[in-house]
Amino acid sequence: MKFGTGYAYWGTEWKCDYIALTNKVADIGFDILEIGADHLYHMSDEEITQLKEIGAERNIEFTTNSGPSKDNDFASADPAVREHGLEYFKTILYNMKKLGSKSLVGAIYSFWPADFADTDKEAAWERSIACLKELGKTAEELDIECALEVLNRNETYILTDCAEAIEYVGKVGSTHINILLDTYHMNIEEDNMYEAIRKAGNLLGHLHVGECNRKLPGMNNTINWPEIGKALRDINYKKAVVMEPFMLKGGQVGHDIRVWRDLSNNATPEQMDQYIADSLVYLKKCCLS
Repeated sequence: MKFGTGYAYWGTEWKCDYIALTNKVADIGFDILEIGADHLYHMSDEEITQLKEIGAERNIEFTTNSGPSKDNDFASADPAVREHGLEYFKTILYNMKKLGSKSLVGAIYSFWPADFADTDKEAAWERSIACLKELGKTAEELDIECALEVLNRNETYILTDCAEAIEYVGKVGSTHINILLDTYHMNIEEDNMYEAIRKAGNLLGHLHVGECNRKLPGMNNTINWPEIGKALRDINYKKAVVMEPFMLKGGQVGHDIRVWRDLSNNATPEQMDQYIADSLVYLKKCCLS
């Protein structure tokens, strides 16, 4: 297993200095920095090369996370929107290849967060699966995995538990499209999140971790982290375990994630660094032993 964190932990806007963050996560002891797919979509070749070079220098891998906008919705009833989404994600995959990022993750089957204006699940599955079959060809060509994130009922209606995701990726039928489980979402939707991990088995392509209120693993132990680690070892999981903590209110991040109060105990930037460093030590202990 390799351990990472999402880029948005330290800020309240969906933007950052990736060079500085790569150095920061390397100093803390992470293996992976999870970056934003839309950021990568808009990067120049020069910017991608710079990020790739600092990643190689600091021994940091990059995974790429997408919460697609509505104009890239694979489940849309509008064929033009679906086609736009395919071109958008193909560009992201080609830029990932340039960067050396081997895993695209997120709710790429639709848009995030859902507005629930249309909840025809059967039609959404049919349309989005067709798009993912097509995207899967590019993913296979470039040898990049796409892990579809299972969300909770307040953020999507399309994939809300592991059993559903297993059925869905089976219908897609691509060797390079699998499942992302997230402890925050599993806490809401799964009867038993540890058994859900075991049920996913070798279809588990990526794991997001955080407490039930999206604090760092180990901050309040609302989740049994040693049992998470045991479930991962039971399926011989060798891929990414990426923290996705959100503790700061305000800004676009606070609004989109619905963080309406400070969860950091008014931490300074230095304290935020220490929090995540301590969490990493704890998470590794739980997962690796």
